[in-house]
Amino acid sequence: MIDLKNLTIEKARKSLDAREFSAVELAQTYLNEIEKKNAELNAYLEVFDDVLEQAKKADEMMEKGESYPLLGIPLAIKDVILIKGKKVSAASKILENYIASYDATVISKLKKQGAVFLGRTNMDEFALGSSTENSAYGVTRNYYDNSRVSGGTSGGSAVAVSAGMALAALGSDTGGSVRQPSAFCGVIGLKPTYGGVSRYGLMAAVSSFDVIGPITKTAEDARILFDNIKGNDPFDSTTLPNKNSAEFKSKLSIGVPWNLINQEGIDSKVKENFKDVVRRLENSGLKIKNIKLPNCLPVYYIINFAEVSSNLARFDGVRYGLHLNGDNLLEDYLLSKGKGFGRESRRRILLGAHVLSAGYYDAYYGKAQKAREALKNDFKKLFSEVDLVLTPTAPTPAWKIGEKSNPLSMYLEDIFTVTANIVGVPAISLPSGFIEIEGPFSQSSSEAKKKLPLGIQFMASHGCEDMLFEVGKKFEEVSKL
Repeated sequence: MIDLKNLTIEKARKSLDAREFSAVELAQTYLNEIEKKNAELNAYLEVFDDVLEQAKKADEMMEKGESYPLLGIPLAIKDVILIKGKKVSAASKILENYIASYDATVISKLKKQGAVFLGRTNMDEFALGSSTENSAYGVTRNYYDNSRVSGGTSGGSAVAVSAGMALAALGSDTGGSVRQPSAFCGVIGLKPTYGGVSRYGLMAAVSSFDVIGPITKTAEDARILFDNIKGNDPFDSTTLPNKNSAEFKSKLSIGVPWNLINQEGIDSKVKENFKDVVRRLENSGLKIKNIKLPNCLPVYYIINFAEVSSNLARFDGVRYGLHLNGDNLLEDYLLSKGKGFGRESRRRILLGAHVLSAGYYDAYYGKAQKAREALKNDFKKLFSEVDLVLTPTAPTPAWKIGEKSNPLSMYLEDIFTVTANIVGVPAISLPSGFIEIEGPFSQSSSEAKKKLPLGIQFMASHGCEDMLFEVGKKFEEVSKL
């Protein structure tokens, strides 16, 4: 019997190498969990039919004496990362039956190691949203309370790991899409430095923000997965050359932007949890310093809308994906895009077209880019004064499905996460405890109270992922005390 609850990549590697169980047995155990839970949670859009075949090949590699960190490790892959010969839809009707013609670079690297891909996970359509409610294939439900959202846009990947339906997963992070669902689901999510991981084979949402990142159960697992997908790629000109991260310091200084945390709109239980975290970190010997950060949401969303509008223009229903016939080419476009894109995608395309239009470009997009450059310079100075920046990952716990029908209220959920994407620095979300909530819950639940996970976020300077992993391990130790 494999103990999935306490299994990590690190432990699985040792057990596989020691032949305590095989890759096929491990994969089958996860397939059994998916069969039991996925109908209710909707984390996977598709479970691949060759999972056991992949696992068998991994076992054959081990029989030959080969061993790699991710050999035989079962992973879930967000439905926006291309795997050759597999469907990839970005959770959109416009790409419902699209088959990838090549592997994303991260997939090529994982295939070389013999990783096992369990399936493709649900998400907000084209990575636009914060709850996985914008999927064309139904919402992904939170494992801790299935009446609540999983977060987004990588909600399916976070739930797959949280519910024991994958040992780890890949997501993509545009403004918090790995970190926020990880916080809502009680797991760890890393947003690497922009350019630290190749975007080749990742469907673009906001090209200057997007980055692929791991979702795992421990900081060490996040390091293992990141180390094996990172690096320079000739197919992605924005990737950075491999370099060693800054040396970890025993006495870290941590900046806390209380001006953002103490404002209205931040849930009181989130504030209480965060203050308790700060106290525990201080007691463990870390130095806490008060800093100020601006609210970056306006800058983020102007750039987001503009790049989304540009990137989604390629989905015209002519070359691939959904095609509906009209009386002429224009009607073909209108019908295909109107039926193929969901409401949030259409909204961002329209807003993006507006901020890029003549007469508004300089007033909106041009100013946002100038503000972005100023913010990058501010962060360079900030990281000469502190080693890390600490915030809650999200201003609230997971909300009820359908509760935030106003798109503005959804956008406000990203207040703590978007900054890392704007300036391109790495950030990690770590589980920081639970809050207790009272019912009523879903009809299938008889509980009067439930616990919802919360998360905290550390940001570090460019290329300093190792510092995030080390502080993550330290925080895991502190949390056990």
